[in-house]
Amino acid sequence: MTSLETGASRMLQEALFAPQAVARMLANDADAYAALGRSLREQPPAALLTVARGSSDHAAHYMAYLIMARLGRLVTSLPMSVVTLYQSQLVCEGIVSLAFSQSGQSPDLVAPTKFFRAGGARTVAFVNDPASPLAQASQFVFPLHAGAETSVAATKSYIAQLVAGARVVAAWSGDDDLLAALQQLPEALERAAHQDWCVAVDVLKDADRLFVIGRGTSLPIAQEAALKFKETCGIQAEAFSGAEVKHGPMALVEEGYPMLVFAPRGPTQASLIALAEDMRGRGARVLLAAPEGTPGAELPLATTGNEDLDPIAAVQSFYPMVEALARARGLNPDQPRHLAKVTKTH
Repeated sequence: MTSLETGASRMLQEALFAPQAVARMLANDADAYAALGRSLREQPPAALLTVARGSSDHAAHYMAYLIMARLGRLVTSLPMSVVTLYQSQLVCEGIVSLAFSQSGQSPDLVAPTKFFRAGGARTVAFVNDPASPLAQASQFVFPLHAGAETSVAATKSYIAQLVAGARVVAAWSGDDDLLAALQQLPEALERAAHQDWCVAVDVLKDADRLFVIGRGTSLPIAQEAALKFKETCGIQAEAFSGAEVKHGPMALVEEGYPMLVFAPRGPTQASLIALAEDMRGRGARVLLAAPEGTPGAELPLATTGNEDLDPIAAVQSFYPMVEALARARGLNPDQPRHLAKVTKTH
């Protein structure tokens, strides 16, 4: 047990359970994923929409990036108020909507899903509660099999959502290599959960602001990390693409400015490593998360059987660190200020 695991909160317990949750999910619903994959091949969608909030939205962005990069199909993140508040009569023909939620309770996820299904669209839900209103409203339902998640900060359900999205892409594309790598993922996540990120706790325990940087498939991980810094640690953390941070946001960088850069394997890694070095040259205190042996990396990243899955291992390593950081700052990660487990927006 590493020093990050002492005094375990519910958040930490659930984060460390994620590899088992993923193994359980991968052992179930193979026929359902194959059926959705066939449906998408036989009736290619005219448009794909993701429907999600918070951590679930970050998981949806990860799947969207994989679909666009691997399958060449554009994916749009739906602004739910277009349906729930503006009452727009969107054209549903040929649409596939993909909703992500831990609880499946929020009305602004359920309402668009009902609207699209009534209009003839194919509707898909990835949800931890298969009896939830969102699941009942959807045509294709994929349970996360993560078990009850009681910590306000989502961890194992988010990781399960990332895996579910990759599983859809594998089923749709018929990529046997990706399917095989998914089956090996629980073991990789076990390794990732026990990487030593203690240096990040030391660097960030007194921080009040922070940039979190990713690009490509690691950007949704940066977005999730920034959210967790806010809700569990009270740090004003903002996520940016490695390409975008060089525009306006860089004006904020000064001596000692903290920055966490996620640079897993893949086409964006070289640019992220170069960015980390550049930001160090400008005085930033950069924490570079990259595979062991990467020059300048202080936070080791475990690798998986496919580089597109490496961001999942990255967030598995991040969660124990941010939980320990919250405690180091005198906060209870299980009781974020002003927050509840289920948020119902309209």
